[in-house]
Amino acid sequence: MSRLLYLTIIAISMWTCQSGPKVYNSYLEYPVYEGQDLGLNYSAEKSIFKLWSPAAEEVRLRLYDVALGGNAIGEENLKLGVDGVWETTIAGDQKGKYYAFQVKTGGEWGDEVPDPDVKAVGTNGRRGMIVDMAATNPEGWEQDQRPPLAGFNDIIIYELHVRDLSMDPNSGIKNKGKFLGLAELGTKTGDGLSTGLDHIKELGVTHIHLLPSYDFMSVDETKLEENKYNWGYDPQNYNTPEGSYSTDPADGAVRIREFKQLVKTLHDNGLRVVLDVVYNHTGATETSNFNQLVPGYYYRQDEAGGFSNASACGNETASDRPMMRKFMIESVKHWAEEYHLDGFRFDLMGIHDIETMNAITSALDQIDPTIFVYGEGWTAGASPLADEQKAIKANTMKLDRVAAFSDDIRDGIKGHVFTHDAKAFVSGLAGLEESVKFGVVASTQHPQVDYDSVNYSKAPWAKSPLQTVTYVSCHDNHTLWDRLAISCPEENEAERIKMHKLSGAIVLTSQGVSFLHAGVEMMRTKGGEENSYESPDAINQIDWARKGQYPDVLTYFQGLIQLRKQHPAFRMTSTEMVQKHLQFLPIEQDNLIAYTISGNANGDDWKNILVVYNGNAAYQTVDIPEGSWKIVLDGERMSEEGLGTIDAKELTVPGRTAIVLAQ
Repeated sequence: MSRLLYLTIIAISMWTCQSGPKVYNSYLEYPVYEGQDLGLNYSAEKSIFKLWSPAAEEVRLRLYDVALGGNAIGEENLKLGVDGVWETTIAGDQKGKYYAFQVKTGGEWGDEVPDPDVKAVGTNGRRGMIVDMAATNPEGWEQDQRPPLAGFNDIIIYELHVRDLSMDPNSGIKNKGKFLGLAELGTKTGDGLSTGLDHIKELGVTHIHLLPSYDFMSVDETKLEENKYNWGYDPQNYNTPEGSYSTDPADGAVRIREFKQLVKTLHDNGLRVVLDVVYNHTGATETSNFNQLVPGYYYRQDEAGGFSNASACGNETASDRPMMRKFMIESVKHWAEEYHLDGFRFDLMGIHDIETMNAITSALDQIDPTIFVYGEGWTAGASPLADEQKAIKANTMKLDRVAAFSDDIRDGIKGHVFTHDAKAFVSGLAGLEESVKFGVVASTQHPQVDYDSVNYSKAPWAKSPLQTVTYVSCHDNHTLWDRLAISCPEENEAERIKMHKLSGAIVLTSQGVSFLHAGVEMMRTKGGEENSYESPDAINQIDWARKGQYPDVLTYFQGLIQLRKQHPAFRMTSTEMVQKHLQFLPIEQDNLIAYTISGNANGDDWKNILVVYNGNAAYQTVDIPEGSWKIVLDGERMSEEGLGTIDAKELTVPGRTAIVLAQ
């Protein structure tokens, strides 16, 4: 019988308190600790360690003077206090030492691991490190301010992996693959084109979404010269930055300070920062910190008593259990308060329960109500959590100020994500008009959307446009450019560029929160690689030469972002506002969508706006409202001053082109 199954079936703990031994018949009977002081509480006078582990028979703490290897320089037995919390106090200033816990359950000692709440770790995250967090603050940290944000509707997200930005030899960035590399200013290619942070500023986005940057398992920090790559969706220690992105993985304070320096630099340059969080599973299962210290509790079990696996990564966490919920809430609060982060993207959010997600947004609202929370509204496999409790896309209306990704518009624009040669709206496939229209109104209720014809969602799932993240590509699957090459091999590059630009135009003129995959503005390629989670830098890095090769595409995306930022009609804040101001025109042609946004929507300077998307290869003619219209966007460029005027009842739209007119 496995250790996990043993504990799942009998869940017995000897609770040495006044009432004598305590027998737990299930995880539901485990006590809940309400205190906010689990983990290390450091001062120069003493270090207090607290670990919640109700089923433990014994708990010990081992101290080291090195991050890896060596012999313990001290050992302390913890005493059981209230609500399953074990604790010990070590007098004197212990700063700079490393530590790990061991727990005995079922008569067996587990591995030495850091506690779940550990805030600083050494090399490879194997041991916690005693750090004075106040001493990790970079100069001016106390004055750091989040850039202004009037509302979630103003957000334009740029999804980026830390390494991808700088690893290209032509990036001009010195600290390649590091937090500090993203914080460098004034970097250029050999041809003098701006790169890195300067490039992102020029693009005009509001938020940088960093792929997992907490401490993950897959990169050996003792062999950084090997330049091993991973996205980081294999969590090890949730509450401290990844060591391979720092200049010294052994010193836990260095990675903390350098990540804070990155955040401050981004804030100073007008950019907010989102952290990709992966609370839905751990990288290891039996040997994870969670399972070594409180076997079984933090995970859901299947009918046989083993690990359930809705993550398709070997396990799934149990957010509906009180102490896992508490851990998640306190973890996001730690990142928001200690690191001044501005948002969180939840990986496989559908594995989490609605109550937990709402408790998280409630806690973050107390810190700053402009902190944005969004996630994947699905799971990767079956879960024992009841569907009505899951934070899945269909339950988004039950979530408080939480947004979900719209795979409806994503696949409506470019094709089914797992059918690589499938065409869609921008590549000329008829029948996806309603899926795109559903995305245009940001998954909300609109009388002119035929929900029966939407590809995935047969009903609106967002209470307001602010609950929909509108996108066409991300780190997962092919880049947009690679996907168009695979699904349209018969088309030449010029035609695929038109499709690429049309895709960006749909995303950035639709309602909801806009989301861009880093490099889409220069037609990023991964050489056709679909799942590059551990592919080398040669595949994953942004190729800065493409900025010089496709300047018209970059300029087009910059224009789209400027258009969106300057005109609040594309950023309406409520379902009622969208219903009142946005009207689709009657269109009989396949693969053609036209709509107006009228009445100075959301306080826009323009009284009326007309948007047309033509996904056909050929020109199409659209009947339009009478009057004189200013051409703002065509297939080549954007100009608020106007690219010309049209005063006719018909508009002829080039193939694979978006047109925006204004009055």
